[in-house]
Amino acid sequence: MRRIPISYDQIPPDFINALLAAEDDNFLNHRGVDPMGLLRAVVELVQTGQIQTGGSTITMQVAKNYFLSSERVFSRKFNEILLALQIERSLDKREIFELYVNKIYLGNRAYGIEAAAQIYFGKSIDQLDLADLAMIASLPKAPSRYNPVSNPERTLIRRNWILGRMLSLGNIDQQTYEDAVAKPIKATKYEAKAELEAPYVAEMARLEMVERFGDDAYTSGYHVYTTVDSSLQTLANRSLREGLMEYDRRHGYKGPEASNPEATPDQWETLLRPYREMGGLLPAVVTAVSADKALIQMRGGALGEIPWEGMRWARKHINTNSLGPNPRSPSDVLDVGDIIRVMHEEDVRYRLAQIPKAQGALVVLSPDDGSIQALVGGFSFEQSKYNRVTQAKRQPGSSFKPFLYSAALDHGYTPASLVNDAPLVVDDGHMEEAWRPRNSGGDFLGPIRLREALYRSRNLVSIRLLQDIGVDRALTYIERFGFSRRELPRNLSAALGTPELTPLQIAQGYTTIANGGYAVKPYLIERIQDHQSGVIDFARPAVTPKVIEAHQLRVEQYRAISTVPDLEIPSAERVIDPRTTYQLTSMLKDVITRGTAARARALQRPDLAGKTGTTNEQKDAWFSGYNGDLVATVYVGFDQPATLGRREYGGTAALPVWMTFMAEALEDRPESTQPMPDGLVNARIDPDTGRTARPGSDNALFEVFKEEDAPPSFSELDAGGYSSEGAVTPLELF
Repeated sequence: MRRIPISYDQIPPDFINALLAAEDDNFLNHRGVDPMGLLRAVVELVQTGQIQTGGSTITMQVAKNYFLSSERVFSRKFNEILLALQIERSLDKREIFELYVNKIYLGNRAYGIEAAAQIYFGKSIDQLDLADLAMIASLPKAPSRYNPVSNPERTLIRRNWILGRMLSLGNIDQQTYEDAVAKPIKATKYEAKAELEAPYVAEMARLEMVERFGDDAYTSGYHVYTTVDSSLQTLANRSLREGLMEYDRRHGYKGPEASNPEATPDQWETLLRPYREMGGLLPAVVTAVSADKALIQMRGGALGEIPWEGMRWARKHINTNSLGPNPRSPSDVLDVGDIIRVMHEEDVRYRLAQIPKAQGALVVLSPDDGSIQALVGGFSFEQSKYNRVTQAKRQPGSSFKPFLYSAALDHGYTPASLVNDAPLVVDDGHMEEAWRPRNSGGDFLGPIRLREALYRSRNLVSIRLLQDIGVDRALTYIERFGFSRRELPRNLSAALGTPELTPLQIAQGYTTIANGGYAVKPYLIERIQDHQSGVIDFARPAVTPKVIEAHQLRVEQYRAISTVPDLEIPSAERVIDPRTTYQLTSMLKDVITRGTAARARALQRPDLAGKTGTTNEQKDAWFSGYNGDLVATVYVGFDQPATLGRREYGGTAALPVWMTFMAEALEDRPESTQPMPDGLVNARIDPDTGRTARPGSDNALFEVFKEEDAPPSFSELDAGGYSSEGAVTPLELF
């Protein structure tokens, strides 16, 4: 239902006169029932076979609309009269008229005159002229019969009759009447048009509204406002689509969607009819192929061309890891009658494309309150309604490691702690054969600092950390990032990211690192409004101290137009030591500056940190990264798990999507990162040992330590290494 209630004072006098002339011209004088009106209706029926003015008063119609059914029986009419008499004793005429004009059905799901004005004219009722007001006044009698969109001729007759009644009643003069009846019916159906392409967001909002309000969500005219940033959403749509299409092009052209070599030109439009646009890719039929281009026809008959440069990429796809030879001419790629996909370039020029088989997801959160800033659940909602952000539970691979490293930093390790990157055999007696985990490259680096192990994503180091901390102890700690314990496997494989989690869950975990250790939860609906009560509900998320004042101000603004009782914005619980998140962020920045995400250095943003993730056989590719303002997680993989290809990793399949998004999303934003908290110190260390560097050492570098975990100064060292009295040393795990 589209309903926008208004008060009596907001109703134009011309409309009041028009409606009374059409429905009940004696409304201001009768006591709820008008005997003369009933008699007039009988006379009209006898003389013309139709009732123009109707026998029921406005008060009787209020009684029927609010309390009775539309059943045409004498008992209902009798009850209608009794209720009308009671209503007249309880309310004044203004109140009765206001109830009537806000309740009546006026076609196209419009309930009430303000909704009708918006739907038929795209304006408020007080912006309409006399002719348009009289047209709306013509609708209560029979909204479908006098619908101005589907039956403007009949509506014109009814409208002009009402204008004639207004003239005879003295509401308007002759000239005003003549000007109004001379105006044609120009009503159209004004529907809300999508300002933003965000179908996965819209579906999430719909599901949440139905869960909260049941079927009333569809009929009560609620306005739902989400947390999504329009510019970020548009950028997210483009970034994911471009990334998936780029991946798809690397793996060759899979051929046309259909081929009709015997089709004649007059059949081309019919051939295209079943194909819809998907993800910006347009269906087209190849009409001719020459030495340097192909000619195409689009749905609707528009013509275009694909130059050779727009299809040169299309090596034949053999399998995920194999391609055919480079094509030498358009005829090696296309044939007349092929149904293909194209992307518009300029004028009539297009580029050959294809709908990617691999899918993906991109979700962007604010680390300070968990609000969803942008969300794309797949290449195209028309192609698949499956929302991979919230529904695809896949292994995150190494993008899960930061949560384990956080546990290590809070259990005695430092970024300089040495852990042995060496072969490991696990045999707990419950497996059929011993587990021999490997690094992705198959090599081993020996003793390595924790910082370097993270940015190089060394699997054996992660397993040794989990083994040393203890599986139960580590998983209990990792729950602080918002994960459910039942989703975390109780074995050493968890160190390699084997929990099955959604991109939204991973992004939530990274918000805790990005915001300095606070637990925030993702949310989408910012507020819900209706036109009677104002704001009927709004989000009150737990937020970090950085934004609590801004959220509290928002609450104060809503209270003036809200039925929600006064409520304070809760403060998010700090679940991780801010010194730990600072150290971890410092280490994750190295992933970008010198590690598996080094190509992101091109963004030239020193405030960026993140982690790649790739699962066994390259079935899933991830990248999660952040600065102080935004957390973004990208996932790429097939819906039915299969390898993405030998050279497809988080850094090649997912990272480019994240980079495209972040480059523009942060373009005009200043650098933002967690400030260094108290209780940390910088110390010069020997990168080979993780210990305090000798004075004058050439290869020394600075590392950040918690005060209680900092290595002793060089003066405290003796010839045998660390002194035995009181000095705290980094752990060394071999």
